[in-house]
Amino acid sequence: MAGMSAAVAHPPATAADPLPALRLALAGGPRAPRRALLQAGPAARPDPELAARLDAVPAPLLERCLAWLEQPGHHFLPWNDPRYPALLRECADAPLALFVAGDPDLLWRPALALVGSRAASAGGRDNARAFAHAFCRAGLVVASGMAAGIDGAAHEAALECGGGTVAVLGTGPDVAYPRRHAGLLERIAAHGAVASEHPPGTPPRAAHFPGRNRIIAGLALGTVVVEAALRSGALITARLAATYGREVFALPGSIHHPQARGCHRLIRDGAQLAETPEDVLAGIAALAGHLARQLAPPPAARPGPATTPAQPRGDHDKLWQALGHDPIPMDILAERTGLTPATLSSMLLAMELDGRIVVEHGRYARRSSGDGPGA
Repeated sequence: MAGMSAAVAHPPATAADPLPALRLALAGGPRAPRRALLQAGPAARPDPELAARLDAVPAPLLERCLAWLEQPGHHFLPWNDPRYPALLRECADAPLALFVAGDPDLLWRPALALVGSRAASAGGRDNARAFAHAFCRAGLVVASGMAAGIDGAAHEAALECGGGTVAVLGTGPDVAYPRRHAGLLERIAAHGAVASEHPPGTPPRAAHFPGRNRIIAGLALGTVVVEAALRSGALITARLAATYGREVFALPGSIHHPQARGCHRLIRDGAQLAETPEDVLAGIAALAGHLARQLAPPPAARPGPATTPAQPRGDHDKLWQALGHDPIPMDILAERTGLTPATLSSMLLAMELDGRIVVEHGRYARRSSGDGPGA
């Protein structure tokens, strides 16, 4: 694990050799030169300042990351990896790499961020659960930060109904915060995905949580704030979502409830009022249609962060033929079409928003009046 000298090239990581990209991710410092080095490939050499930081990456830290990656279900996605989520990559401040425990395909699927106060009321937690259930029934992934209160309720609800959920952490991917969420962390890693830009073993630090919030906002088509005080991390997530061109929604509350004031401020500042999950689903329709092409993962052989082309017409026809009037789960559609769940998710979302299919409890069926993929 000796340090890499300035004269040694730093190629982008591959499945067989994550070490060069790991060094870049762990070296710290300005993101732009490290991203450029990832993109440049084996012929590139770091500038002296970056080379010194690469040499200073502690060997025990590298060893800990490599040992974590050897475990089943653990993944490292550098920015130039074709598996890196497309919507997040569009953000100028996207992390250089992600450590993911669980199913990395979930990071590609259409998602809504559901966030709010750690000191949530019972009604707020009930609202988070109801909205999460509705989003999962619509085939969307629920993304949140696994904090106490609203975040935890949203993840729990998504797991209960068998939907997809992504937890983005301000710690390492193996460190639960708060500690009482250790069991929740294990369940999300087993049935969803846990993502972090911080290496395994990283403890909670206050400075990490705004960065976590930007990842949540960047992964999602929109951010829904259930409850929030005037000074709240959820408001940071909402503001970041707006800067990324994503939709922002806020649930109203009592004028006497301190945890409603942040939501009311968001609404005054232009966030969409969300009284029902249907308000949110209608609100993301235009954006989802525009971004659906970005949600289909590129072929594994495609190098670098190239723009993903529109789905071939034949794939849409193949999916339409695989659908029936009886609800069908995603895994059966994948078997019938040979398409990945991530690709299917983006296509199914577009079909649902066009009114050609219905989604119930994660199962998909043609509408009785559906006219086919070209309608």
